[in-house]
Formats: sequence, structure tokens, C-alpha cells
Amino acid sequence: MHDKPAASPVHRAWAAGRRRLDGARVHPRTLDLLVPLICFGLMLLDVPGLAEADNSLNRLSATAVLALGALSLLLGRRLPWIPYVVALGLLGWLHELTLMQFALYKIGRYRGRTAATLATLGYVVFAYVIYLLQKWPEKQADTLMEFLSLIVPIGVLAAGVGVAANRQDLVRELEIQKGHAAGLRAVQQERLSVARDVHDFVGRELTLLAVRAEVLAVRARGEAHQKDFDELSETARKAHRILNEIIVQRAQERDATPGIEALAVLAVEGEQAGSPVVLDIDGRAAALSPLRQAAVYRVVQECLTNAVKHAPDEAVRVRIALDGLHLRIEVCNDLPSTAPAKRPVSAGTGTFSMEERVQAMGGTLEAGHHDGKYRVVAVLPAGV
Repeated sequence: MHDKPAASPVHRAWAAGRRRLDGARVHPRTLDLLVPLICFGLMLLDVPGLAEADNSLNRLSATAVLALGALSLLLGRRLPWIPYVVALGLLGWLHELTLMQFALYKIGRYRGRTAATLATLGYVVFAYVIYLLQKWPEKQADTLMEFLSLIVPIGVLAAGVGVAANRQDLVRELEIQKGHAAGLRAVQQERLSVARDVHDFVGRELTLLAVRAEVLAVRARGEAHQKDFDELSETARKAHRILNEIIVQRAQERDATPGIEALAVLAVEGEQAGSPVVLDIDGRAAALSPLRQAAVYRVVQECLTNAVKHAPDEAVRVRIALDGLHLRIEVCNDLPSTAPAKRPVSAGTGTFSMEERVQAMGGTLEAGHHDGKYRVVAVLPAGV
């Protein structure tokens, strides 16, 4: 029997480094800042040659021009065509190729294969026109083949890497959507299970109540309490019908929980109940996944319900904001100056249910008094 050779310190260190890299999560904004810095660092290697060339630039001015070009990459995520146009300008003026590589990568990464192909063809054609006009330095490419062997691989490789990264992003997003769909299916199954339990137990008790009231109504026939027993029986039957319509039928629906667009309906219902609602919703929230929109809806719904019960006639402010990778839900209302005349009916589990829902999605929830107000703040991963 052969013993497995022990791993060397170098291999162990390499494996540990790989595990750290695989587990590390770099903020996208950090990468957006690093890319221009890397590009600028590479272009600085060309400054001596640019200062010596016949282009009216010295070392300082050449550095400034290249820095401005690298800064255009900050727009690469939302407007990748802007650094591409800037790169074409530097290509025609200074024959600078470094920025073009990063610009083509950005287009492939954030606009896909078709845009990357068109951008690469445009870059090659533009460079070829410069070559035909004999404005390309002979020291870089003396013949057409040398020119094409320099220009084409740079563009194809940069755009190809960008397209590959774009496809990885799409695969990752698909996996996230599958996870969301699985979560929605689990929620749907839980709803159906709860609805069945409610129907079996509560429905049975309501049925017994209705039958018992009918028996008492028969026994009290001709007496003063007969009408009361008849009304009690009808009320029990009505409650059973409502139970079937609201609990059972809604649990069997295929539609997901309402999302961001339904918050306006909650606000109207809150105002009708006497609590004015002010909504402040980040426009980017509409792009959240259905699972996160459902979480937002349920948290806001529970908060508005609590506000109506415990702080009637007080204004409620709802704020939905996206801060980088985090989604923030904040619901705040003033505390009533006097306690309600009647103690509100409450099971006391609303805040616990909200916290459980938020924690299940990797977030946190805080609820309590703050500066004379009652405030609920939920923070969870945005997933965008």
C-alpha cells in the first residue's frame, strides 16, 4: 500500500491562497476604481516614447492626457461606449493601444457579444484607415501583415475576455434566479400547508359552532333568544365561507406575493384607516428580484398594520433605498400622545415574523423607539 506524498509548503500556501480568493467577495465599485488605475499604470510605460514623438507633448502633458483617458473607464459599467470613443481618439492621435483593450473588454462585459463584435470591427477599420493614410509609426508596423498581427489580436482577445465575463455574469444571475424560484416554491408550499391546517382545525370548530347554534335555536323556538341563536349560526357559517375564500383559495394561487408596485395600494389602505402614508421608493428597487420585492412588501405591510393598531391617526413614512449591495427598508411613525381607548387585538408575533423573514435572506432587522418615534429598519442583500 502506497502512502500519499505529503504536500509541500508551497502547494499548501497556494491551496490556501486559492481558497481565500474563491471565498473573497470584491465590491463591484472597488473593481471600477481599480481598472482605471491598472490601465493608467500600463499607459505610463508609454510616456517616454510619447514625449519623444512629434506630437507636441512632454512628459507632464502626456501623463495628464493618459490619465484623462483612463478616467473615462469609470463610465465603463453604465456607458461603455464613452471610453471606447476616447480610446479611438487616443489611437488616432497618439497610437495608444492600451486604453482600447480595456474599452473593448468593458463593451464585451456589459453589452454582450454582438456589441463587442461591432466594436472590434470598428476599431480594426479605424486603425486600418490610419495605416492607409500613412500616419502609423513605421517602427511599430512596417508592413500590412505586421500591422494586422499587432492590431487584430489585441482587439479580439480583449473583446473575447469581456464576452466570456458577460456569459459568466449571465450564468451567475441564472443561478440566483433559480434560487429565488426555489424559495418562492418553498413559500408557496408553506402557505398551502398552513391553509390546510387552518381549514382542517378552525373550519371544523366553526362548523361545530354553527351546528350547535342551530340546535340551540330549535330548542329556543318561540322564545326571546331564538333570533340570537339564528344570528349566531349565520355568523359562524359566514365566517367559514370567508375562511375558505381568503385562506384556502389564496394559498392555492400561483401568483407570487405582491411586489414594489403594490406598496401604493398599502398606502391607500393605510390612509383610509386613518394613518397617512408617505412613500419614498428608490427607482432602482423595481429591478429587485421577486423574492426580495415580496420581502419588502411583507415588512411594509406588517409595519403599516402595526401603525394603524398602535398609533392610529399618526403619519407613517416608508423609505426603500438601495445602497450599493444592500437594500434598506425603513418605516417610521410618531408615537401617540395617549394610549388607544381600546387595547388593540395583537398576537405579538408580527415583529418576530418580520425578523425571521429578513434573517432568512441574510439580513438584519431592528425595531423600537427612536427619538420619540417608532422605527423599523431592515437591511438585507440587494442581489443586483
